[in-house]
Amino acid sequence: MLKICKILAVVALGSLTACGGGGGSPGSSNQAYTISVRAAKTQLPINIANMPAGLGAYASYTTTIYVDARKGSDPIPGGENIFGCNLAGGLDSGALYYLDGDEAHEDDNGNPLAYRSVTLGANSGGASFHFHSGNQAGTARITCSVTNPADNRVSSASVDIVVGAATGKPANVIATTMAPYSIGSRLNGSLVPDNVGIQAFVRDDANQPVPNPTGGANLQVSIRSFGAYAGARLLSGNQSGSVLQVRTISGVGTISLSSGTDTGVILLEYVTDRFDNDVSNGIQDPVASLHAVNVSNMIGTGQPLVITSSSTISVPSGISFAYALSFQGGVGPYNWSLIGALPAGLTLSGSGVITGTTSAPAGDYNVVVQVSDAAGAIAVQNLKITVVAPTVTTPTTPTTPTTPAIGPLVFTVNGCSSDVGTACPLPAASSTGSYSYAFSATGGDTTKPVTWVFSGVPAWLTSATAGNNGVITGTPPAGAACDRFLVTATRDTMSVTRQVSIAIDGGTCP
Repeated sequence: MLKICKILAVVALGSLTACGGGGGSPGSSNQAYTISVRAAKTQLPINIANMPAGLGAYASYTTTIYVDARKGSDPIPGGENIFGCNLAGGLDSGALYYLDGDEAHEDDNGNPLAYRSVTLGANSGGASFHFHSGNQAGTARITCSVTNPADNRVSSASVDIVVGAATGKPANVIATTMAPYSIGSRLNGSLVPDNVGIQAFVRDDANQPVPNPTGGANLQVSIRSFGAYAGARLLSGNQSGSVLQVRTISGVGTISLSSGTDTGVILLEYVTDRFDNDVSNGIQDPVASLHAVNVSNMIGTGQPLVITSSSTISVPSGISFAYALSFQGGVGPYNWSLIGALPAGLTLSGSGVITGTTSAPAGDYNVVVQVSDAAGAIAVQNLKITVVAPTVTTPTTPTTPTTPAIGPLVFTVNGCSSDVGTACPLPAASSTGSYSYAFSATGGDTTKPVTWVFSGVPAWLTSATAGNNGVITGTPPAGAACDRFLVTATRDTMSVTRQVSIAIDGGTCP
C-alpha cells in the first residue's frame, strides 16, 4: 500500500491521497490545507562579486527558505513533488538552489545549479531550499503552493527577501564606445565611418543603475579642448554641439560622436550630480570621468596596430591632469594597459586616458604602455613622464583661514584650473543650435551651497545671472568668433574666479 501511495504522489499534485494521513478513504477529509513560508534571513547583501551559493556562517549571500503545510492542525501527508516554489517577481538576478547534494541538481563539475522555480517533496509536512542573491539590489518575492487532493484547492504563501541597499545617488560614471570602437576623420578617403555611438553608465554606491531622473537631464557630456577636438560634435536627438545634457534610462545615457577633420584622439568628459541626479539645474556635487575615442583613417584597413601619441609627456605636480594616448590600425575593440607603475596619483584607463593628481617628486619616470586589439595584436611604447614641480608664488591677498576638516574650494573649468589672467576654454558653440553648460565646484564646507556670479557675459547667454545654480544657456549669433567672461564660485567664505572662453562657429580664442 505504501508503494502505491508514493507512485500516486509523483503522478500529479492533484492526485495526492490521504495515505498515511490518519486513516479514512482517499479524499474523504474536508479539512482545509494551510501553508506558510519563512526565511532564515530576510535581508542579504548585494552579491557584486558573484560569489557562489553555499551553506554555513560564511555563506553571506545565501538564506534558507522553510515551507510548512498543515491539514487542519496536523502536518500534511509526505510524498514527492508536493510543493512548487518560484521567484514570483521583484528581481532579475538572484536564484533558487536545492543545495541537497543530489547530482541531478549539480552540473558536471559538482557545482549547484540555479533555478527560478523548484519542486519539493514533503517530509512531516515541510521542506526547505535556498535563495542566493545576485548583483541587483531590490526585493525578491518567493511564492510556494500546495494542492489539497480532496478538493484540488491550491493554497499559497510568500516571503520577501531584501537584497542590498541601493542609494539612487550617482557614485560613478563610465562610458564605452560601440562598434567599430574608433572613428575616422570627417570625409576621409578610406571610408572609415566618422560617427560612432557611445553609451555612458551611471551607477550608485551599490553599483546599481541610478533611477530615471524626475526632473531634467542627469548626465552632461562635453568635448575637452584636446587632440582632434576641432570640428567634432556630439549628437543626441535634436541636440548637436560640443556639450550635451541627456537623460539616462535605467542608468544608461546614449549619444553619438562625429569627428572633425583631424586624426588623433577626442577626449570626452562625463559629469553627473550626486546631489539630486540632475545636471540641468546646476551641479552641486559632481561625479566625473574621462573617456578617449580614437580618430584614425587606418582602422579596419589591414594596417598594423601602432601607437601614435608622444613618447614623452610633462605632468605638473599637485594639479589635476589628463592626457589621452592615441593609435592607428588594428581591429576593435581595443584596450590599453600598463607595464610598470605610473607616478603616484596617476592611473591609466582602458580607453587610454592618464588622469589624476600626482604628488610624486619632480623628475623623470619611465613606464611602458601598450594597446591590444580584438585580433590579438599588441603595440608597445616606452613612455617617459616628467613630473614638474609647481611654481611657488606669494599670494597678494591674505587667505581666509579654514578648519582642518574643510578642504579648499576647487573650481575647474572643462579640466582647466588656470588663474584668472588666462582663459579656460569651454566647449565650442554653434550659431545653428542652442548651447548649455553647467559649472561645478567641489570642496569647501559641503554643508553650504555653491553660489555663482558671472561678469562680462555676452548678451546671448541669457541665463548667466546670479542665483542660477551655475547653468548657462543660449544661442550665439552668427558672425561671432569668441566670447570671454568671468565666473566666480562661492561657498561660505571661500571664492574662486576663473576666466572662460567660448569659441563660436569654428572660430578661435587667442
